[in-house]
Amino acid sequence: MVAPVASAPRLVFAVTTDLNYDQRMQRVCGSLAQAGFEVELIGWKRKNSSPLTVQLYKQHRLRGWFQRGKLFYLEYTIRLFWYLLRRRADVWCCIDLDSALPICVRSWIGNQPFVYDAHELFTEVPEVVGRPRVQRIWQWVEDVIVPRTQLRYTVGPSLARLFEQRHSGYPFAVVRNVPVQLESREEHLGGLSQHLSQEAASIDNQTLIPKPQAPPIPILLYQGVLNVGRGLAQLLDAMPQVPARLIICGEGDCSAELRQQAQRLGLLATGQVEFRGYVLPAELRQLTAQATVGIMLLENTGLSYYYSLANKFFDYVQAGVPQLCIDFPEYRGLNAQHEVAALVPDLGSATLVAGLARLLPGGQPGAYHERLAANCRRARREWNWQEEEQVLVGLYQKLLAR
Repeated sequence: MVAPVASAPRLVFAVTTDLNYDQRMQRVCGSLAQAGFEVELIGWKRKNSSPLTVQLYKQHRLRGWFQRGKLFYLEYTIRLFWYLLRRRADVWCCIDLDSALPICVRSWIGNQPFVYDAHELFTEVPEVVGRPRVQRIWQWVEDVIVPRTQLRYTVGPSLARLFEQRHSGYPFAVVRNVPVQLESREEHLGGLSQHLSQEAASIDNQTLIPKPQAPPIPILLYQGVLNVGRGLAQLLDAMPQVPARLIICGEGDCSAELRQQAQRLGLLATGQVEFRGYVLPAELRQLTAQATVGIMLLENTGLSYYYSLANKFFDYVQAGVPQLCIDFPEYRGLNAQHEVAALVPDLGSATLVAGLARLLPGGQPGAYHERLAANCRRARREWNWQEEEQVLVGLYQKLLAR
């Protein structure tokens, strides 16, 4: 727990996401609210958005006609700007470039600090990097806003170095996108439950004739958006050779295409692959804890993915779940500290099948899987939000003390 601030400065954050599913912003805004800041988070209402969940901070969803593409960004920019004109704040923060211009102008009007929270290298995401004209527009936005910021931070050291190379003289801090650590009481109760189960099984073995049971089918879990470059198409191609079920949580631009692919491969009819759609964070944490292997795959389609540090990597670790992970620099460095993942060099079907076979020899978790799970339990004491929020709150306290 961070020490509360003396007064209550007002902070306004803007995103283009549905607020119910943005776990990073829930952690960021929740920690700042707990530290004594008055926080408002602005997002976008989707067609199927569920009612907002209760949080410690104020939430507002903008409404509009468009949900994607150029018209969406244009409408969002206009609606956000007009909403911001009616708000008052001591600090204005944009999350990535798609909310940057209205926040930048509003901070200039009020002569108040402007903060850039970069979840990714926006100009290098797959949806942008293959479209030179669009890329040039977003690069112009980045070049305009960065010199006007008073605080900048991103999710990993590699991205911070890239930003600093692009914008000399403008340092970027690092606030990693890690989950809240499990409470020790929960871990204790989990261990107690396991002990009682073993004790009951021992009694049963003394009084009953044991009945042979088939081992449970391993569960592979993917959580995140279903967009280009996430390795999901390649994983589906590999699934007929993998003795496990795959559960996919999330939606995105490739949702329909991936479902059609799974259907063509017969994976939906057999139940080997299941699409859960959007899952609220609390339910997702429970589902992650029940998984056997987490999936953290990306294609090298741009610098943003290559130097990424995705939240799902840490979510799997926090749940004690080993993962199949792409061998990119940030994940390789973390795995060198605590080996929590089976790293794969590419997304070829044979590579993925071999990686999963290493974790699940004979279709069940083996000694390698058990070793990685034990490493996850050690690593989560270090890679957690309780540690990271100290950095976050410190950045805002220092900004407001200038």
